[in-house]
Amino acid sequence: MIDIADLRLTLASDAGPVNILNGLNLKVAAKESLGIVGPSGSGKTSLMLLLAGLEQASGGRIRLGESEITAMSEDQLALYRRGHIGIVFQAFHLIPTMTALENVATPLELSGEKRALEIARGALDEVGLGHRLGHYPSQLSGGEQQRVALARAMAPQPDLLLADEPTGNLDTETGQKVIELLFGMQRRRGATLLLITHDPALARRCDRIIHLADGRIVSEEVVRSQAAAK
Repeated sequence: MIDIADLRLTLASDAGPVNILNGLNLKVAAKESLGIVGPSGSGKTSLMLLLAGLEQASGGRIRLGESEITAMSEDQLALYRRGHIGIVFQAFHLIPTMTALENVATPLELSGEKRALEIARGALDEVGLGHRLGHYPSQLSGGEQQRVALARAMAPQPDLLLADEPTGNLDTETGQKVIELLFGMQRRRGATLLLITHDPALARRCDRIIHLADGRIVSEEVVRSQAAAK
């Protein structure tokens, strides 16, 4: 599903160029779950932004399935992301003037899905929010907002799910519920999952863990085979 070769990212700063990713190489199988850990500044979020097509690489290649996204234009990336990639951030990024149903349905409508509202209702039912369809983000708890964000990410049936510290703004109990939903939806849909987390126990829920430092993979650990995880 993911084939990354010699990926580099250099950003400008007042002190001069800063190397964020330094020739990173990574392969991830379809339907695999990969935990990404490492200290602040190690390149975790930058890697995820590059995979989402929200940041442009300075060098190297990213291939997702049969598509080389590092060769795409911004318009091509937007279309690809809409159809193939779901993203859940630490901050919920819900549109405050839209209801839960509208937040989930809008990306589907933008992609031309005629059954957008029906699919959105089903996704919200799946995360236990079928009774909160008409509520605005300000009327929802943090855990409920993250569940809406998860429903929005998964409603289009993405091939790749990117989750950046999805429990970072939640208490332990609420975060655990969100994680159970995330892994459950990933397995049911057969999506590939990349999960950034500072929590070692959460990382070990994945099939494999990679450790980043200074923009490189310094170690990796196979937690369990995909066959054993099924």
